Amino acid sequence: MIDAYDEYTHLTLDRRGFMEKLTKLAGSGAAAVAIAPLLAANSAQAAIVAEDDARVRGEDITYPGSKGEMKGYLVRPAAESGKLGAVIVIHENRGLNPHIRDVARRIALEGFVALASDFLSPLGGTPADEDKAREMFTQLAPEQTIADGLATIAYLKRIDGGNRKVGAVGFCWGGGVVNDLAVNAPDLDAAVAYYGRQPKSEDVAKIKAPLLLHYAGKDERIDAGIDAYKAALEAGGKSFTIYVYEGAQHAFNNDTSAARYDKAAADLAWGRTTAFLKEKLDG
Repeated sequence: MIDAYDEYTHLTLDRRGFMEKLTKLAGSGAAAVAIAPLLAANSAQAAIVAEDDARVRGEDITYPGSKGEMKGYLVRPAAESGKLGAVIVIHENRGLNPHIRDVARRIALEGFVALASDFLSPLGGTPADEDKAREMFTQLAPEQTIADGLATIAYLKRIDGGNRKVGAVGFCWGGGVVNDLAVNAPDLDAAVAYYGRQPKSEDVAKIKAPLLLHYAGKDERIDAGIDAYKAALEAGGKSFTIYVYEGAQHAFNNDTSAARYDKAAADLAWGRTTAFLKEKLDG
């Protein structure tokens, strides 16, 4: 069932085809209707760090992209007064939704300036409807996405209160973008990709940033690229660490998806992520 949902959200299966497949797997239409919300993300799920949490200060902003304005959600820790490292938070293929905003607040609580960028900005920004958001990703030109990522790094390099060090954390689609930025941004200081598509092996030589790569043990589609990526990183003498969380599903960090969220894997990966970012971006 999770594989069918992955095919629907990432590959060629449309919603009608997904529900037909889920009905066969579940045994009835009623069971499929009951199961589908457990596989999908639930935007009503309570945030780990509330939007009005006094420990952080968040605001919606616009900033210069590669060809026009980019939208984003910028969060700072309320109590910090020194210069901080900055982190780009790159969303899944649902866009800048409440879950990713929550992740940005979590990162700010760790002592960073966090910017959750809306990479659907060139198309008007993330809509409320998840299905519409997923459709919009098919209209994005990869070259513009990379260019907008480079513009985001440049913006954070000079942001007030920043220490000119910038890292990137991305999930699913955003994990792939983090890998692309590592290839294309020699001034990126740290890159963390959660279950993200790997870059072409011939491009790995361009990577300068240290990498932290999280993968789910039950993620056949993405995991198929691990060995080639690892071999290219080793051949190029790159700084990287790979973790595979056995038994975890793709999107295991997303606590709004009841069927795929794995708290043990998510907590372990989060601890590793924040320690890595502090090592690379502090000071």
